[in-house]
Amino acid sequence: MKEDTISRIAVVILAIILAIFGVYHLMYPGNMITFIPSFLPGGIIWVYITGIALILAAIAFIAHKMVKLAGYLLALLLIIIVLTFHLPNYLNAGDPDLKTSSFIDILQNLAMAAFAMYIASNAKKI
Repeated sequence: MKEDTISRIAVVILAIILAIFGVYHLMYPGNMITFIPSFLPGGIIWVYITGIALILAAIAFIAHKMVKLAGYLLALLLIIIVLTFHLPNYLNAGDPDLKTSSFIDILQNLAMAAFAMYIASNAKKI
């Protein structure tokens, strides 16, 4: 299999995962609201904005349109989510299970951000 084909398959797999995460945010916002820190105004609106952003990034990656912009914006969003949601949850978690879950969320979001930056930097190739 050609390297370009493998790269394209990887991008489509990420896009599917992003779309699933996005739909989950929109269908079950109550499950996600607990991640939003109290210092951030707006509450549940951030869950909906994140869900829509994930779906739009997935569409851009699959349609191969505005991939560079979508990739960099997605990476920025995911890093902001780590810094404002998951890292504070990790640092303030009293329960070991919550601390572990928050740590996994940090790693997951940073990995997806790195993949999004890679996709953006190679937008014309894949």
